[in-house]
Amino acid sequence: MAGLGIENGVVSTRPVIVDNKTLADFEPAKKPKRNKFAFACAILASLASILLGYDIGVMSGAIIFIKDELKINDVQVEILVGILNLYCLVGSCVAGRTSDWIGRRYTVVFAAAIFFVGALLMGFATNYAFLMVGRFVAGIGVGYALVIAPVYTAEVSPASSRGFLTSFPEIFINGGILLGYVSNYAFSKLPTNVGWRLMLGVGAIPSVLLAVGVLAMPESPRWLVMQGRLGEAKTVLDKTSDTKEEAQFRLGDIKEAAGIPQDCNDDVVQVQKQSHGEGVWKELLLYPKPAVRHVLICAIGIHFFQQASGIDAVVLYSPRIFAKAGITSSNDKLLATIAVGFVKTIFILVATFLLDRIGRRPLLLSSFAGMVASSATLGLSLTIIDHSTEKQMWAIGLCIAMVLAYVGLFSIGAGPITWVYSSEIFPLRLRAQGASMGVAVNRVTSGVISMTFISLYKAITIGGAFFLFSGIATVAFFFFYTCLPETQGKTLEEMEGLFGKLVGWRKEAKKMKMESKDVNGDGKSNGQIQLGNVTTNGRQGYMTRVV
Repeated sequence: MAGLGIENGVVSTRPVIVDNKTLADFEPAKKPKRNKFAFACAILASLASILLGYDIGVMSGAIIFIKDELKINDVQVEILVGILNLYCLVGSCVAGRTSDWIGRRYTVVFAAAIFFVGALLMGFATNYAFLMVGRFVAGIGVGYALVIAPVYTAEVSPASSRGFLTSFPEIFINGGILLGYVSNYAFSKLPTNVGWRLMLGVGAIPSVLLAVGVLAMPESPRWLVMQGRLGEAKTVLDKTSDTKEEAQFRLGDIKEAAGIPQDCNDDVVQVQKQSHGEGVWKELLLYPKPAVRHVLICAIGIHFFQQASGIDAVVLYSPRIFAKAGITSSNDKLLATIAVGFVKTIFILVATFLLDRIGRRPLLLSSFAGMVASSATLGLSLTIIDHSTEKQMWAIGLCIAMVLAYVGLFSIGAGPITWVYSSEIFPLRLRAQGASMGVAVNRVTSGVISMTFISLYKAITIGGAFFLFSGIATVAFFFFYTCLPETQGKTLEEMEGLFGKLVGWRKEAKKMKMESKDVNGDGKSNGQIQLGNVTTNGRQGYMTRVV
């Protein structure tokens, strides 16, 4: 290999030839465009998240009319609104096992079919018990969808845009919430006994679109490799990667994680033990390695604090919050909830473009810091209104502003990052079940908050409830700052190196960053000049020469 020419002690300026290439050939490649096929797959899979979003949004308004017609009390209202989150547990706890058995794609179809039946049952409900049966069936479908959408999206996404694409489920949840709010307003003019049934029944439409759209999706390449179907996995990776080299690199990493030799390139290979989830729970809960324990704590923690900070109380009970703030007209309350849904959707769209630019940690920490301030200010303004004998217009305006600020700040960080982070940190063999555990914690916490919020604010006042949420968000901020490593730009298989020391992960992250600098070269290290990249054993490396 030719290097820099030295003639009579002078460094030659002639182009350096390395394997018949000049240094210009080794300049950093331009950033590839976003992979359109992976983009389309992420959209189709994330349609499943609309199911939860629509149910949350529509129930916040429908419950006003359900209470009037069925003559139910506040405890029954709490149970009806929040019970779906607990019913989700049934779906989320078996979704990992199901997706490992029949594949990610057909699990999405299964989720859509279950929710379709549940939506129809709710739409035709004639009494409270019938309505609860519909909620139970729909909840199972939502539980499946919540697990499989982020897992599938993470597994088809290239590392360069994984944060952007994996945030799609949260985008569609927010889009579903907005659709639910609009549905409330659109059908509110109809007779009471017809309006709320249409609000709930039209939720069957997104599930039909999802079941049809999923036919255009490929199966997850990681699931295919775990089943020994390397040929199909390679085809999918070629379509969903930014470059052919990246596709080969991703395939090599997945084969290594699945225990398949790198030199095994047959289209179909015999995997020693088919992965249908056997032994995963034991490895996750009974005998976890330090890295797995750290991952599990982070995943459960981020899901718990996302809901414990009170977002579902705001989204599900926004009409009641606005009523406490002094808005009395049902029409005005429903219009205000549409504003909530609109702000949530706009800010989640902003977040998708920041995830792979700024990183997970900065957005998450900024989000929770803002939620601490906005929920505390909301609590203060509601307390002032509660103790005032006259109408305080400035306090009413501040309440509305703080509700919008709270949901906006949640959507720019806590909302999408919870799903992105928890779907990417688990090792391949534990991913489906690990994600289902995170969803289970998420839904239990959400269920507890939504099923107790009315009783909570009656006990400690509505202002006190938001002071409590502010305190929980403060604890969450310090937990995230201490325990959660940054995962931006890491491949799914590199994640294990970041985890293992709950509060000492920064040292490992710094080491990985230094190694990355050594590999990528900065033109200043150890008196070396980077001449170009080479490929060794299928991995990209760099050749340098001391001068």
